[in-house]
Amino acid sequence: MDSRDKVLDKYSSKIYKNRKEHVIEIESGEPQVIAADTRAIPGIMTNRGCCYAGCKGVVIGPLKDVVNIVHGPIGCAYYTWGTRRNKAKGDENTKDFTQYSFSTDMQETDIVFGGEKKLRQAIKEAVEIFNPECIMISSTCPVGLIGDDIHAVAAESEKLYGIKVLAFSCEGYKGVSQSGGHHIANNGLMKYIIGTGDAEPQKYSVNLLGEYNIGGDGWEVERILKRIGYNVVSVMTGDGSYDHLKNAHTADLNLVQCHRSINYIAEMMKTKYGMDWIKVNFIGVDGIKKSLMDIALYFDDPELLARTEAVIAEELDEISEAMSYYKSKLDGKKAAVYVGGSRTHHYINLLKSLGVEVILAGYEFGHRDDYEGRDVIPTIKMDADSKNIESITVTKDEANYKTFHTPEKLEALKAAGVPLEKYDGLWSDISEGAIITDDFNHFETEEFLKLLKPDIFFSGIKDKFIIQKSGVPSRQLHSYDYSGPYAGFRGALNFAKDITMATYTPVWNMVQAPWKSEPTLVGSLGGME
Repeated sequence: MDSRDKVLDKYSSKIYKNRKEHVIEIESGEPQVIAADTRAIPGIMTNRGCCYAGCKGVVIGPLKDVVNIVHGPIGCAYYTWGTRRNKAKGDENTKDFTQYSFSTDMQETDIVFGGEKKLRQAIKEAVEIFNPECIMISSTCPVGLIGDDIHAVAAESEKLYGIKVLAFSCEGYKGVSQSGGHHIANNGLMKYIIGTGDAEPQKYSVNLLGEYNIGGDGWEVERILKRIGYNVVSVMTGDGSYDHLKNAHTADLNLVQCHRSINYIAEMMKTKYGMDWIKVNFIGVDGIKKSLMDIALYFDDPELLARTEAVIAEELDEISEAMSYYKSKLDGKKAAVYVGGSRTHHYINLLKSLGVEVILAGYEFGHRDDYEGRDVIPTIKMDADSKNIESITVTKDEANYKTFHTPEKLEALKAAGVPLEKYDGLWSDISEGAIITDDFNHFETEEFLKLLKPDIFFSGIKDKFIIQKSGVPSRQLHSYDYSGPYAGFRGALNFAKDITMATYTPVWNMVQAPWKSEPTLVGSLGGME
């Protein structure tokens, strides 16, 4: 294998000029800027999703007691139904509709004559059959093109049935990739749901933002938080509910797991309710320990801090022996990680703790601050494609505004290392010499596999099979390939076990990568001589 410093030289000869700013090599002490949050090149096989996928598929889809109606062709609804394995369970007080895929199933005649009548009928049937407290409507590309007014239908239905009905104009072509959909979803939840409840505030209350309960991650994080003594008001949005979301404003602190998908809500709640937020990472032992200690330091209660330390010690004792074994099997392995949200960053730290070096990393829909940290936000120019995403302004809610700490105390906490309204981005933890690429495409994936030859590649569904056909194991970090949870202490152990099995499975020695053999004339002629 060529030395790392020659990789980009070899790669640059095969890459289009307008992609070179999206690919950089990490060098210590060097100021580096990456091109991010720009539209993919037309016609290229990008691994990204669309605006609709970010809104319905990521943010609002996991809400369990909400009937999510997709106004569009059935394929769009099917695409965001169960593919991320957002687990949920109802109880005697909360219904669970996540096992259903609701769609207006628009056909050619609906495109020509309009689909509002069909949407009204779908809402009527949903109310009669399921009796939900809330219905959310997500529009797909054809709806935006023909001009169906889903917001008017939603307002009309809300009055007619006496329930909350929201519409999200998240047509797939809006904004840049999925992040535009995140923003649209955040705006809708903030404008119409958060703050509408009347629950009484409780001690040590937190909201868990950007946790989508993939493979049960959220349940494992909640288990640990509740064991320490926190009251989890709402989870946005894995196994989350409309009923809990209404009372999110009563919490003392927001914990932001996925920075990209939901930092908008954290910022707006700070402005409207005075609620501080900290960036957390419940993936990987070191990340969990630091996050739990940061939360305890924020609440500034010696008893809570002591309980936190005790729980950490007990949880570590439960997994330490097995983690040491898996580290002995994985030490020295090399990995590539290409996922959305903050997941790439989170898993870099978990892999490091197992002795695995991340040699290639990137995001599908990251912004520069996801790579370089929030300090660069004032220098980022708004992309022209972002102008068709609604930007809302929130103001102080005098009735519900509260501050937990004085400004002086907040500054002291920041000085102590608590990441209040702070995120240093992927840059802070990636190793020198690693290659960073924003918005990978299929061609680039194949080229990097040839040049870097990682032992395992963490990715999504679109590129998974390209990787495996090349003889490299791939684990999906968007859905965990029917495994999980990977969050929390027990989740870290599950992850270590799964990737050890993946890398040591003998089947990969039986797969012949295309670049490992030259096609022969006989082979190309189907056996003719």
